[in-house]
Parts: sequence; structure tokens; C-alpha cells
Amino acid sequence: MKKGINIWSFPEQMAIAECMRIAKDAGFDGIELALTETGELGLEIQDGKIKEIRSMADEHGIEISGLATGLYWSYSMTSGDVAIRQKAIDICKRQLELAAAFEVDTILVIPGCVGVDFQPNFPTVNYERAYEYALNAMQELSQSAKAAGVNIGIENVWNKFLLSPLEMRSFIDTIDSPFVGSYFDVGNVVYSGYPEHWIQILGERIKKVHFKDYRREVGGLAGFVDLLAGDVNYPAVVKALHEIGYNNYVIAEMIPSYTHHSTQIIYNTSKSMDAILKGSVE
Repeated sequence: MKKGINIWSFPEQMAIAECMRIAKDAGFDGIELALTETGELGLEIQDGKIKEIRSMADEHGIEISGLATGLYWSYSMTSGDVAIRQKAIDICKRQLELAAAFEVDTILVIPGCVGVDFQPNFPTVNYERAYEYALNAMQELSQSAKAAGVNIGIENVWNKFLLSPLEMRSFIDTIDSPFVGSYFDVGNVVYSGYPEHWIQILGERIKKVHFKDYRREVGGLAGFVDLLAGDVNYPAVVKALHEIGYNNYVIAEMIPSYTHHSTQIIYNTSKSMDAILKGSVE
């Protein structure tokens, strides 16, 4: 397994080139970029800038290991508004196009939400209707993914949707496309379950993996902590990943960054991932 870091782990305004430099210096093999609405890697990014970002990665000797986006929190595939649902689908298609240009094998996709506790004004959607909307969107997008030669990885997030590994497995199997699978986030399931169980159940459907850690007794968003400081049983997680034959990137997503000496979290995370992957965790 190769070691990556998500760009959300860096200070928000830091340029992509500087994030790449620090990630490489900290010992990461890859960096996962994120599509934004505007800015350096915005929806309207032009070919010249795409080539520039690819060249940056080559210059720093680091791979672009994935392409995420936070836009699905604003534009949900399960919205009751058909225009918002279509916007979310269009964002995913653009994400696939850019991933192909960056030679990225998998994009991170949130398939919609039933509700979002950390966004109080997020409208609640009927679960069955959300399932129908999400399934229709993913079945359409599976064809775009095939055309782009890029996988869609459905992330398990705090969206009150696809709440168990059995449901996630069934949802993916219903789509029935080799280009749609799981983008499994280890830390996101700890509040309600055990990540090693998810890995065993999802198996080869897992296209990409996020590493995070979580402390149950804290709860809420404040429960996310540095790797090895929470309740994730990382020896069991790594064992489960080996058992299913997973050999792609494991990508740390460390949110929020430190208030002071903010890039230190990148170096600390790299060392923790070395310990986790080498099996030196007691």
C-alpha cells in the first residue's frame, strides 16, 4: 500500500505546489487534490492550468493519488430540487474528466444525504426517496466513469445514509458496475461501528481508503483526533486490508489542521502511517 495525504490536511489558502512540496518532504508517495467551485482547481479550470498542476507533481516527484471535492455538501444528488441534483451530477462528470486528465484512478463521491447534523439548515430528505435519487444518479454516472476510465468511490460519511456495510454493499452491487465501488473512510464509521468489519464485508469493492482516527467518548466532529490517538484498531484494519488484497493508496485526511505550526500535522501523520503500515503498532 502506498501512503497519501489529502490536501484538506493543509492550511486552507496554501497553494497546491507548496502542499505538494511539503507532502513529498514529509515522505508521502501521493497527494489527493480537491475540486472546488472556484480557485486554483475550480470547476472552470482550463487545460493550461491542468497541465501546470500535472507538471508540479512531476517536479516534486509525487503522484496525484486521488481527486475529492466538498461540493456535494452544497449540491446533493438526493436534493428535492431537480436542478440541484443535476448540478451534483454535472460536478461528478467534471470530476471524472479532471481525474482522467490527472491520470487518477478514483474520485471521491458523496452520493447524497438524508440529513447532516453539522449543517443545521440542511434540508432533511425522505430516506427511501434519497435512495432512489442516489441510485439513479450513480447508475447514470457509472456510464460516465466507464467512458473516462476512472472509478467512482462512494464515501461513507456522516450523511445519515448507507449506514451499514451491508447496505453499502447492496447499493454498490445494485449499480453493478466495475467502475463504481467504495471510497472507504476508516475514521467515519468508528462512532457507530468497526472499520475492520466494513473492510471484510466490502472486500474488493473498495477502490480507495481514507485514514482518520476518532475518539468515541468525545463524540461529534471534535472526536476526530490524530492517527493512533483514537479508537481505530489499526492493526485489525491493516490486517483486513491485506486479507482482501488491497494494495492501492491509503490517504490520510486530517481535519482540522493545527492552529499553530499547522504543517506539523503532515509530518506527524506521515510517521504514524509508517508505524501503522509497518505493523509496529502495539
